Amino acid sequence: MIVGGGAISAALISGSALLLMRQSAHDEALRMRIGVARGVAPVRKTGEGENLGRLPFLQIVTGLGVAIVRSGLLSKKTLSELEQTLETSGFRAESALGLFIGSKILLLLALPFFGMILLPAQSASFTRTLVIAFGAIIGLLLPDWTVGHIREAYRKKLQAGLPDALDMMVICAQAGLGLEPSLARVSYEIRSAHREVAQELALTANEMQVMTDTRAALLRLGDRTGVASLKRLTATLAQTIQYGTPLADALRSLSAEMRQEILTAFEERAARLPVFLTIPMILCILPCVMIIVGGPAFIRLFAVLSH
Repeated sequence: MIVGGGAISAALISGSALLLMRQSAHDEALRMRIGVARGVAPVRKTGEGENLGRLPFLQIVTGLGVAIVRSGLLSKKTLSELEQTLETSGFRAESALGLFIGSKILLLLALPFFGMILLPAQSASFTRTLVIAFGAIIGLLLPDWTVGHIREAYRKKLQAGLPDALDMMVICAQAGLGLEPSLARVSYEIRSAHREVAQELALTANEMQVMTDTRAALLRLGDRTGVASLKRLTATLAQTIQYGTPLADALRSLSAEMRQEILTAFEERAARLPVFLTIPMILCILPCVMIIVGGPAFIRLFAVLSH
């Protein structure tokens, strides 16, 4: 009876919280529409996850995260670091931060709750406490692990597609295009092969149109992604703009360096293969070799000793 009453109370509390968050999301959408009509609404960020944020359930989770952000429980430094982490992972939608924090809170509460439901009724109190603590830790850290995995995959895709983008920028520079038209053209042409690189270059081209300082827009590309190759590219382009050096020559040399670095990384991985194969060879191959080589000798020895 106590377990059933607790489940009913938890369901009522969860339902009330969902209704409040839905109303908060509706009020926020109405406030945004009023701001757009008055011309004072902030600029919306675009990026990964924008379509996901339109789903009803994710809107509720986002509303929960927005409520946590507005409550002041998290410091501005923590929020800034979370925004930077999401931005380097490719999540630049307006609802990305709220969805991330809401997911952490939801999993923090949901995993221990489902763990208690799945436990048998005769479980010891220590087991229940352990399940609650383990579920809370997993729920709190699971979004961080997921975002970290996505961030590493996003960076690898950027590094893999950057040499091709540089080669296309060299062609555009030799054709007489400037830096900003080159970025826009390359982002358009490369979007089917390297979508992540195309998004970053298109965003940089748009920022160069809006911002008065072109060097700042270029340096923001490296800071936004956190990729060392892109930071070198932006530094090279900024120096080209500052000193007036030929753009095609700088891009060509930088592309050759990046391709050489990729080849060197492959060679390093290939050089580590013998070390990784040592343990499987010792455990799997050498015992078979010893049986084949020494088996007949041991059989003859046992035959002689048995007589």
